[in-house]
Amino acid sequence: MNTTRTTFNDGESRRRRRAALSDNPLPAYTVVGGKERGGDTGLSAILLNRGSRYPRRSLFAELEKAGFDAIVSIELSVETYDLDALSTQFPSVTFILLPGSLNVGCQINIAASEVKGPLFFVLWNDLKFLYGGCAAKIVERLLVPFDKAAEGAAYGGAAKTRMFKRFCTVPVFQNPDFEALPTASNPVLIKKTLELAPSTPEKEDAPTLYPYDAVGVYDKQRFLELGGFDRGMRNEYWQLLDLGFRAWLWGEEIRCTQFIRLRHEGPIKIEDSSADESKRRFTLKNLSPVLRYDAETTGLYAHLPLRSLWRFLSQ
Repeated sequence: MNTTRTTFNDGESRRRRRAALSDNPLPAYTVVGGKERGGDTGLSAILLNRGSRYPRRSLFAELEKAGFDAIVSIELSVETYDLDALSTQFPSVTFILLPGSLNVGCQINIAASEVKGPLFFVLWNDLKFLYGGCAAKIVERLLVPFDKAAEGAAYGGAAKTRMFKRFCTVPVFQNPDFEALPTASNPVLIKKTLELAPSTPEKEDAPTLYPYDAVGVYDKQRFLELGGFDRGMRNEYWQLLDLGFRAWLWGEEIRCTQFIRLRHEGPIKIEDSSADESKRRFTLKNLSPVLRYDAETTGLYAHLPLRSLWRFLSQ
């Protein structure tokens, strides 16, 4: 079926969605398969595809065995000759056919609009679980303890509407030689210039500015409230940074877990931090504005100083 979804622009948009600037409409796409599995873990898997076509049947079988409630596979290639056979063998897998030019953030936005559970795990086809691939155990570790959730609800906290620890939880990554990768990033200002300090997450709940390679377990409600990925950014690196900045500025958290480990079976992707149009959009949204106090409304608002604009234009 052909459909255009607009999950991120519905009539119940919350205040923080306005910060996303995701004003480009989602493109039309085709959905194949997707029979209900009847799972109750609350966690779905979103599978992104790149590079060589890895053994798809064994990959889907592994995800089904892991107990995910639903599996959504993003298909960008025009070579979809095996979809009918795959859909018959794996009726619970939803295949979404997209134009090959869509960036990763847009792919995730569309897939997130298709999942029904409260959590979704973004994965790539060239990643393999080394440890912690059981969906039920992943959800169990992310649940807020009942006593703390009840305490938060009593004081009007977030526990009234959600019971999960954070916006996104990122696994630990290893290369094909089983060596840990420096996938945690922390922002550092050096002479008023933003730099990122990569490190290997060695402790549980180590913070990171953004989910490496977009991989992680996302809280769908928080993801929607933040507006998802900015579809106006074509560069995946700046798209991820934008989501990370927006999450932390709105009081959300992105942290690493030692209980989920993934290994790359293909080459390690090199992030493109080129100073392109996406970087300019990221800068104007996240680095140039300053907070001002409005005496009439007694609230804060974002202001773009003229000096920041001139500095931006000069560069």
